[in-house]
Amino acid sequence: MSQYILEMDQITKEFPGVKALNNVSFKVKKGEIHCLVGENGAGKSTLMKVLSGVYPYGTYTGNIIFNGGTSANTTNGVQKFTGIADSERAGIAIIYQELALFPELTVYENIFMGHEIKKGVTVNWNETIMKAQEALKKVKLEVNPATKIKELGVGKQQLVEIAKALCKDVKLIILDEPTAALNENDSENLLFLMKELKKQGITCIMISHKLKEVISVADTVTVLRDGQTICSLDSETGEITEPTIIKNMVGRDIEDIYPKRPNQKVGEKAIEVQNWSVYDSKLGRKTNDDVNFHVRKGEIVGIAGLMGSGRTELAQSIFGNPKNCKLSGTILINGKEMKHFKHPKNAIDAGIAYVTEDRKGDGLILIQDIKNNITISNLSKLSKGGIINQNDEVVVANDYLKNINIKAPSIAQLVGNLSGGNQQKVSLAKWLFTSPNILILDEPTRGIDVGAKYEIYTFMNALVAQGMSIIMISSELPEVLGMSDRVYVMANGKITGELSRNEATQEKVMEMATV
Repeated sequence: MSQYILEMDQITKEFPGVKALNNVSFKVKKGEIHCLVGENGAGKSTLMKVLSGVYPYGTYTGNIIFNGGTSANTTNGVQKFTGIADSERAGIAIIYQELALFPELTVYENIFMGHEIKKGVTVNWNETIMKAQEALKKVKLEVNPATKIKELGVGKQQLVEIAKALCKDVKLIILDEPTAALNENDSENLLFLMKELKKQGITCIMISHKLKEVISVADTVTVLRDGQTICSLDSETGEITEPTIIKNMVGRDIEDIYPKRPNQKVGEKAIEVQNWSVYDSKLGRKTNDDVNFHVRKGEIVGIAGLMGSGRTELAQSIFGNPKNCKLSGTILINGKEMKHFKHPKNAIDAGIAYVTEDRKGDGLILIQDIKNNITISNLSKLSKGGIINQNDEVVVANDYLKNINIKAPSIAQLVGNLSGGNQQKVSLAKWLFTSPNILILDEPTRGIDVGAKYEIYTFMNALVAQGMSIIMISSELPEVLGMSDRVYVMANGKITGELSRNEATQEKVMEMATV
């Protein structure tokens, strides 16, 4: 009997104008943690959608053999999934980064949604709750099954998704960027759970850009690049190292993931925030309390802190207060007092741009094309008498497509069909089109691969070399330390410390972030 639970042989999947997968072969051993890595657009998620039936049999070429070809929907041992329901019946569960849970329903209702335990024609709620408790124990989640999903944090919701999969007699769990939205503790808990599931004989495939996590859990790592299989690396032979993975992902060595920035003299203060406090009436508390900081021209200033420390609330309150919180304090732009902006348009007019951490929810219009997303932030620049000059619009969008290296067939490509890294580049282009002097980047590289990160870092260096001021909020400490000239640390809505590039270490930042 084969040692492989899964064999995907010469899978090719095409979309109009794009060959997403080109003769990809991929094997996974029973009971292992197999990590699938590659740059955004390499084909990782597409391959898993083929496996799970999102792209059904007949829409791709190549063969899938699962569990020795003994599952349902097989012909001569080859799987022919016509949809997700088929793959689930075979024992495959896929958990996406955007969780598929119903926030207003309870934990137990979500766990058994679609495969309810029935007694006759009615749902047996007592047994449902009992079975849900058993599933929650397996994933080591101590919550009342009657709790509504909306009352749980993202980390606990992730565990509910896994509990849901375990109740379907799962043999293979696919986790697509499972820790992208989790804090450090929740990430560690999830990685530990994967190891526990491995002991129970459950196979896991994890897609991740976080290479340190990959190295810590993977038995095997398969690298995809440009829709092709590049290599598979084995932990037992010591092949799974960060430099080896990066070289195979991007096709070259990236000796320093944070590109060097020449020492340059910074200018005068571009923005100064004094005695800044934010009261959120919906939460009934202050999210920022007496914050003071400044950023000079030609400087990257990092803002570090744990989730809930008030970093994003600070950025949003400066950028026109979209949540309509009660503000107090003063903003100075180039030494001129502005007090605070009542609307994001006022902040844009003052030369501030804000690239949100939630590019899909707040940053982009996914059902529109690249051109419309880039130009929407400054249509007045392209308009005369209320009419948009469409020729100028095309020129502007094509310039950004080229200059920021957005990988897409054309500016007519829908943004929702782009990889995460290219979506982030579109979001960046959108705000650069407003010609800002001060750029706030909130989690600028979340959920994107190492190659796209390097491109964004390089572009950030080019912007500050031209005199722009950048405020970078990031949960990744190496990123903060690698890119910042100075670092402010936040905890409980306050600035708890300021460190120069030479002073800043992970230990010092964490000490200030946990006061």
